[in-house]
Amino acid sequence: MPTDFSSDALICGAGAAGLTLALDLARRGVSFRLIEKLDDPFRGSRGKGIQTRTQEVFEDLGVLDRVVAVGGSYPKQREYRDDGGFADAAVVESEPATPAEPYHLPLMAPQFLTERVMRERLAELGHEPEFGAELVGFEQDADGVTARLATRSGEETVRARWMVGTDGGRSFVRHALGIGFPGKTLGVRAIVADVALSGLARDVWHRFGEGDMKRQISACPLAGTDLFQIQGPVPLDGEIDLSPAGLTAMLADRTGRRDIVVQAVSWASAFTMNARLADRYRAGRVFLAGDAAHIHPPTGGQGLNTSVQDAYNLGWKLAAVLSGAPETLLDSYEEERRPVAQAMLGLSTGLLDAMKRGEMRRGRELRQLDIGYPESSLASEKPARTRGVLAGDRAPDAPIRGAAGQGRRLFDLFRGPHWTLIVFDGDRRLVSPRAGLHIHAIGPKSELIDEGGHFQDAYAPQTGDWFLVRPDGYIGAIVATSEIASLDAYLAGVGLGFKDSADA
Repeated sequence: MPTDFSSDALICGAGAAGLTLALDLARRGVSFRLIEKLDDPFRGSRGKGIQTRTQEVFEDLGVLDRVVAVGGSYPKQREYRDDGGFADAAVVESEPATPAEPYHLPLMAPQFLTERVMRERLAELGHEPEFGAELVGFEQDADGVTARLATRSGEETVRARWMVGTDGGRSFVRHALGIGFPGKTLGVRAIVADVALSGLARDVWHRFGEGDMKRQISACPLAGTDLFQIQGPVPLDGEIDLSPAGLTAMLADRTGRRDIVVQAVSWASAFTMNARLADRYRAGRVFLAGDAAHIHPPTGGQGLNTSVQDAYNLGWKLAAVLSGAPETLLDSYEEERRPVAQAMLGLSTGLLDAMKRGEMRRGRELRQLDIGYPESSLASEKPARTRGVLAGDRAPDAPIRGAAGQGRRLFDLFRGPHWTLIVFDGDRRLVSPRAGLHIHAIGPKSELIDEGGHFQDAYAPQTGDWFLVRPDGYIGAIVATSEIASLDAYLAGVGLGFKDSADA
């Protein structure tokens, strides 16, 4: 096998998962190629809901404000009754933002707008996807992956240390690896279409025939556009007319109204719903992420979000191993993310069953804030804790004040590709400085002051407790000062072993 590497990573698929991974690697200075077999960017709205946890990820990656600006909030749902009346209700249960959970906006951004913002951010970091570049074969050995690409200029052979398949539910990478994709077909076929139409106001999400799988149809105004997204179940067999005339006829048949007219179709798809989970997320030097690893019904808006968080989990680990961390660190990717997808499949399938009955309600579990990795090999507590946050939990935000008087947030400390270590009312100099680790002290006489008590409310610290926050915003370790030696061992295991000041 050739030994010259053209990049550290080859990312196959430039959807939300591939773009997230590319953004994370780009800000870490990791060399990569991001290829996409389509000739142009995806132009549909399939994944339009940006859940709260993904909003936090987007803040860290520097795209949240832009995504909010091109999108908007979810309107209320208007469910029409057969007698002509209707009732309006919130799409998601409303909860106010808190110091620990600053984002509770039910954010809508059509997938093509979200991905456009991500590509623009990637360009600022000096990279761009290669459209019209398809993976057609690959081999791997102990040192890397040799891949064959069909590009606009002909076939090309490239060599990368690692490869990641973010190439969707029909993943070529997964098929080539022979990784099983067990699950089931859910007996529901549906359409989704982005259309220009007249006859419906844009201030609500219109829903007709709830609970009736033969008559159900909805039209949701797509934030940031002049379009509506039409969704509805269709027969399992037969051709579906997705033209303007065909969709107008479907709307008339299911709503009993002749005033709703589709003028143009921007994008449309008919698909059969499945729930499937890859047997493995890794085979040697190749990984699966996003829909390549899991597919499920769109109920609950979990797909794009779970895909983004897959890539966010994998990115820092790949970069760490490329910088000298033990390769075993990469085993924690499947260990942590596959159970999340398994639970998500159950949630989405349960919501589909509720939708069939006209009883679907979206609660806190969809926000993904409670997802964590308490059973992970990367979660360490010394001594074990019984209150406050635990190792493996999402690290909460909190407003704090700098010693110089300015207000700050914990998320300000976390933002970026580094690890963050916080000691409460202790001596930050007990841990030696090193590259990739930002060390802070919070306390009455420290650099940061918990003026409102929000840090103490969220973290329940004891004097001298140390909280180690991973690059993806989860708590890796919580140790008392008396156990500080275990913290040094933990840092060495993730590639942050001690370096003297000349190397730091």
